[in-house]
Amino acid sequence: MEEENEFRSWDELIPDALGLIFRKLPLQEKLTVIPRVCKSWGRTVAGPYCWQEVDIMEWSKFRTPETITRMLQMLVLRSSGSLRKLCVAGLPNDQSFSFIADHANSLRTLRLPRSEISDLIVEQVAARLSTLTYLDVSYCKTIGGPALEAIGKHCKHLRKLQRCMYGWEVLDKVSQDDEALAIAATMPKLNHLEILYLRISTEAVCQILLKCPELQSLDVRGCYSVKLDERFVKKFSGLKVIGPGSDNEGWDECSNYSVSSGYLAWDFVASVMDDDFDEEMLDEAWEDDQSMEDVEMRFYDGFYLDNGGFDWPLSP
Repeated sequence: MEEENEFRSWDELIPDALGLIFRKLPLQEKLTVIPRVCKSWGRTVAGPYCWQEVDIMEWSKFRTPETITRMLQMLVLRSSGSLRKLCVAGLPNDQSFSFIADHANSLRTLRLPRSEISDLIVEQVAARLSTLTYLDVSYCKTIGGPALEAIGKHCKHLRKLQRCMYGWEVLDKVSQDDEALAIAATMPKLNHLEILYLRISTEAVCQILLKCPELQSLDVRGCYSVKLDERFVKKFSGLKVIGPGSDNEGWDECSNYSVSSGYLAWDFVASVMDDDFDEEMLDEAWEDDQSMEDVEMRFYDGFYLDNGGFDWPLSP
């Protein structure tokens, strides 16, 4: 007697299982390839299962503000309130930051380097970011002490903060001690702090060390006015310091965000990525009785779609 086939078809997997698999795929494939495989895969990638963690950092570095805004809104809405991690560079305005805060019920990690956001909007919406444990506002030139103070007052679970700048971006600033003092006064639970190239004083950094007793790592590279006495630093057991006046210049556990990093070599085509396309396109492309066994898949080496708006990856 022939044994019954115990294997299930890929298109019969539950959305949660498919979501766990699709999360491992590059952004391009999730948005342009998976929806065209079959209806069940398309529904999965259009729902929240794949978008609890949204990382479009590399993609967004070389996109226009309008394109970033459209992509951000689409992916955040797809998460349906389950968003836990969001990484995007170059947020274009306060409205985009407010939009993120409106959907931050479950948000733990928020990375927004090079974003154009203001102290005012951060003060207005910080209460809606209370679940954050990791925040990156590096290279955000239009915020300062008031924004950090608001974050510290409302984000009581914050454990890691990145507030790095480039040296030339702070040449016109006399002092940024207000930022360091805001951190010291409102973020006592910090474990990791990176404040590269801020124009801060030794006294301000000492306040951070004294008022953030759980601090494990402090990166003050480029803060050339800071002169920490080695004997003073040794009083804080378990603390690693990298920067001027320390002997840990080789410590390599800090971040290395750079505008010269690589990026995805394809462009997002908003006209075909609109949320309205999902069900209609899938219904037209697939008959109800069509299954994965009926699908013929072919791979073409070096295939390039001239007018598609993106480069398809080479087949394995």
